[in-house]
Amino acid sequence: MIFVDTSAIMAYLDHDDENHATAVGMLDQILDDAIPLFTSNYVVLESSVLLQRRLGMEALRGLQEVLVPLIEVHWIGQDVHEIAMTALMAARRRKLSLVDCTSFVVMRAAGCQEAFAFDKHFKEEGFRFPS
Repeated sequence: MIFVDTSAIMAYLDHDDENHATAVGMLDQILDDAIPLFTSNYVVLESSVLLQRRLGMEALRGLQEVLVPLIEVHWIGQDVHEIAMTALMAARRRKLSLVDCTSFVVMRAAGCQEAFAFDKHFKEEGFRFPS
């Protein structure tokens, strides 16, 4: 399984993103290889807000109609939220987000080592990007 991060969603849907071509190629390869994708509802929420604000409703429609059907969405419960919030507060890093911390918790719980992401925090946490 490969975890899908907001950074990859944004790169895939934003044609002006510096990682757009890479994101399209990576997603095509992942789908060709039939590797299951998953994410969290926090990532979907964060991506929705950013897409709507930065690119408009058509980009948001692309997320909902093109990407979300390809991805299993894991719903964050109170337990994961609290673990992630504790990790975020302990990290004391302004640019690390609660969404990232929930992603790390979910990935570790699933035994997932790969993230479809362009966010350096995933590598800092020991995860790798698909090649």
